Amino acid sequence: MKKVLAIVAIVMISVITIAFAQSSGEKKEKVQTGVVLQMNNELYIKNITDYRNANEWKYKGDLPAVIDFYADWCGPCKKVAPLMKELAKEYEGKIKIYKVNVDNEKDLASALNIESLPTILFIPMKGVPQVVIGSADKATFKQAIDQVLLGKKTK
Repeated sequence: MKKVLAIVAIVMISVITIAFAQSSGEKKEKVQTGVVLQMNNELYIKNITDYRNANEWKYKGDLPAVIDFYADWCGPCKKVAPLMKELAKEYEGKIKIYKVNVDNEKDLASALNIESLPTILFIPMKGVPQVVIGSADKATFKQAIDQVLLGKKTK
């Protein structure tokens, strides 16, 4: 009986050890949808494009994207932020919405010539990105998403 209990204990410890090793070894990136994702320079290079080595625009994403370049001190940026959250929920699974704090990501903002805030970048799956500089209302953002990113025709 003691041998059986010892074998069961060894098997249980082995199973727990293997499960823990697999879960800690797998660093899968969780992709959230329906939320605005904070983006840094590294994430931009990984998910959008590597502006450092690219001679031409090549988007790496799997869905069209919107990037809101903002600063915490920017009044108009504070008006755009809740609209981006609403749009992320409305267009969940159709587009990704990111935000970049230009004070924290100065190299990225400089490389992309972000000079006015907010600057909203609309990135379609094919073609070149479109830019909206300054605050706009939700209807304007929806129209840009529908036309530029999702290719819907206006009525």
